[in-house]
Amino acid sequence: MAEPSSNDVAAVLSALTVFSSATDKPSITRANNWLQDFQHSPDAWATANVLLQSPDAAPAARLFAAQTFRAKVTFDLAQVPGAHHLQLRDTLLAALRGCAQGPRTVVTQLCLALAGLALQVPQWENVVQNMYDMFGSDPATVPVLLEFLTVFPEELSGNSKIPVSNDEYRDRMPVLLTEQSGRVLELLAMYIQSPGVTPPIQGQVFQCLRSWLSAGEIIATALAETPLLEFAFAALASNELFDSAVNVICDLIHETQELEENMSVILLIVPRVIDLRPMLATAKEDPEKVRGYTRIFSEAGETYRMLILQTPETFLPVVEAIAECTAYSDLDIVPITFPFWWRLAQSIGKRLTVPPVLVEAYSALVGIIIGHLHFPADPDSMSNQEADDFRAFRHVMGDTLKDCCHVLGTDTCLLRAYDMIASAMAATGGDASRVSWQAIEAPLFSMRSMGAEMDLADDQVIPKIMDILPSLPGHPRVRYAALLVVSRYTEWTSTHPSYIPFQLQYISAGFDDTDLEVPAAAGVAMKYLCKDCKQHLVSYLPQLHSFLNTVGGKLNQDDTLQIYEAVAYVISSMSLEEAAQSLKTFSTDILSKIHTVVNKPTAATKEELQVLVDSLEHLETMLQIVKGFGEHLPTTCRNTYEEAWALLDTVIAKYGEHYNVGDRVTRVLRYGLDLFGTAALPIAPHVLSRMATSFEAHGISGYVWIISKVIGRFGNEEDPAIRDVFRRAYESVSTKVLSLLQQQPAAEIPDVVEDYIRLLLQMVDFTPDILFPSPAFPASFGSAVAGLTLVQVDICYLALEFLRIVLTHDALSRNAGVTVPPKFPIYAQAIRDVFAEQGFQLLVCLLVGFVGDFDEETTSQVVTIFRTICAVWPSEISSWLPSVMEQLPSSIPLSVKEKFLADFNVAMAARDLDNVRNAALVLHRASRRIKARRRDGIS
Repeated sequence: MAEPSSNDVAAVLSALTVFSSATDKPSITRANNWLQDFQHSPDAWATANVLLQSPDAAPAARLFAAQTFRAKVTFDLAQVPGAHHLQLRDTLLAALRGCAQGPRTVVTQLCLALAGLALQVPQWENVVQNMYDMFGSDPATVPVLLEFLTVFPEELSGNSKIPVSNDEYRDRMPVLLTEQSGRVLELLAMYIQSPGVTPPIQGQVFQCLRSWLSAGEIIATALAETPLLEFAFAALASNELFDSAVNVICDLIHETQELEENMSVILLIVPRVIDLRPMLATAKEDPEKVRGYTRIFSEAGETYRMLILQTPETFLPVVEAIAECTAYSDLDIVPITFPFWWRLAQSIGKRLTVPPVLVEAYSALVGIIIGHLHFPADPDSMSNQEADDFRAFRHVMGDTLKDCCHVLGTDTCLLRAYDMIASAMAATGGDASRVSWQAIEAPLFSMRSMGAEMDLADDQVIPKIMDILPSLPGHPRVRYAALLVVSRYTEWTSTHPSYIPFQLQYISAGFDDTDLEVPAAAGVAMKYLCKDCKQHLVSYLPQLHSFLNTVGGKLNQDDTLQIYEAVAYVISSMSLEEAAQSLKTFSTDILSKIHTVVNKPTAATKEELQVLVDSLEHLETMLQIVKGFGEHLPTTCRNTYEEAWALLDTVIAKYGEHYNVGDRVTRVLRYGLDLFGTAALPIAPHVLSRMATSFEAHGISGYVWIISKVIGRFGNEEDPAIRDVFRRAYESVSTKVLSLLQQQPAAEIPDVVEDYIRLLLQMVDFTPDILFPSPAFPASFGSAVAGLTLVQVDICYLALEFLRIVLTHDALSRNAGVTVPPKFPIYAQAIRDVFAEQGFQLLVCLLVGFVGDFDEETTSQVVTIFRTICAVWPSEISSWLPSVMEQLPSSIPLSVKEKFLADFNVAMAARDLDNVRNAALVLHRASRRIKARRRDGIS
């Protein structure tokens, strides 16, 4: 190992000082980047060694040195000649011995470095024995040995960045781990019972045992033949070892999943687990102890669920212990048991009969879960975060109720919840005002959760539930829950339409409640009732129309949208003419509100503009659900698109500078295209012209987006007049986009860039005869190149897709004897001209993104584009590439760039495009490794 430069040591120490002294982020970032770059340099080996050997080095410096050794062993071992690998091992071992007393973080990093080295250096034989010989005899260094043995299997199986081939890995792993598992088990058994052994050492033994168990290198049957199993259960009595013992026991149980192979071990484990049940009562005031026991019982239940089904009486104590854990008051502990109940229910579902003791267990579980669903007596005692967490957890508990339905039957579980409500009501003599709302709301919530498992033909339990709803207390939380029960059972209502009048009345009354959550629930219930029972609600449409006209103005926007969505579902079930007439009726009301605002002689106020935007959203919601009427418009709809467009055109003309207005109008137009289809072609030129001028005036990207939708709909039309409109709209938009990009970087207008590239994709697909010959094409190409500089993955993908289509266009094909369309030479010349002008910048953006921030999903696109450039423009790319390499990020080492250029030149000289592709992929993989190194480096 070369002698370190004193300047390097000083520079490292200076950079590390920044982390403790600087307060500005740029200084910290610069120091971090410098240290990461230094770690990659060959000089870092010797500098790290000096820092570790220096007794005066600060803990941060020694930690950096240890991290450097681990990083270099992982990424840069090639910098050390193979003949010196064992010398490097000895250097690391000496450093580890010098740091044996800590800090622990330094010891861990050095152990990780040695583990990675062992995998890559086959000359290092008997690794475990070597480590024992050096550290295993002295009590002061035993913790170092245990730390190494702990991280050894973890690093070898978990660090995929260590550069070894699959064959090397397969050959080396048995030598390093499998063949050493017996020796490791022997050492752990020795240390756990050594005279004078301390709890910290025993804790390390357990942690090491877990590591080898998880790696699959120590098998349960071998462990059972040692004192370690008995020690693990005995350690539960120790406060210091409790958590470590729980972890080991859970891992051991997990490793006995192959029941037949491990039955001898299971027969040792299960009695010991059952004997732990009394500890739940003993430790009930200590949640952390209960958590540990819950983990053990639940792991045993999950792993041995098939044995529970085979001999339920034998394993009943385990099931009862898990139920006791589920009933525990701490809701952070309760969900540990849920996977057991789910897995057992899944297993029961495959059997013809359910053991009675398990029926009783799940029946009790229904009551336990509903009990946990209760809000506290004083809900205001919970913080906002606690309330949010509790609401979220109720849905998790609802999933466990579904498991109960799988075992007991949904009707049984629903009847249990119904009986709870009926009992609570009866306890007060039917006086709803005296009933605790929590006692009603919790069973209602459970009914909502269990609704996912309902029997649509049920005529026994669900009618009882519906019949009791009107008599429930009027508390807002109860009404909210009851309305959501109605919304959950609308599929059942569809098969029992006699309940529709009551439900409509009950839902409508919910909109009058002053508590904001109740009308919101009413809106949800109305939506699902109309969606699932739409064929039964056609006759109620006039009633819904009247309801909207009288009540709609009093509701907030979200609730009103739910009603319009509900109405649209009903309309979608009607015959074409009836649906068209109903849609016109509701749409006319909406358009009249828009008309009122737009035709005011004075400018609209902020509140009036909000009415305008809300009304547009109502119309959008209906159109989105109704969709369209097919190729032939009903008579009622003829000419209505012209009337609607005239109004929307006025909206844009007067208020198009407001983003929300423009956004909603374009969305309505989008769904209007679906509704009217080709019948809307006559207004398409007007729509395109208005959108183009509006974008030119206001720069709102939605106008470009709707232009792309119109061209996507009508792009195959061959009428010269409409195609000329396409051309004018495209060129107008392109001029504006170019102006915006000249004023500000693409990163500041990503929405404009995205929607413009979407337009270009439609143009290249439907109107290449307009796109390529246009004087705007160079600006379009440049805008797509600019899109490659953005961090948004979707935009980069769109830009790459457009560039790929252009550069691989059939017009560039040189197949002799093939007759090409007459316009192809024009397209080809346009593409060649723009590439000659912008190809260098394209290559820069392409390769900078390729080694930088491009998403992995774009790799194939980038490689395709690069390969195509090499095929079509070989001389240009060969002359540009050296300069392009200079513009790659400084994080890409010179050696990586030089290798890429060398591989590229060899491939190009041989005209081997497959090896061009391979060279690009090698560069890409190198950049990924560098990114991974930086990501996992100093923070």
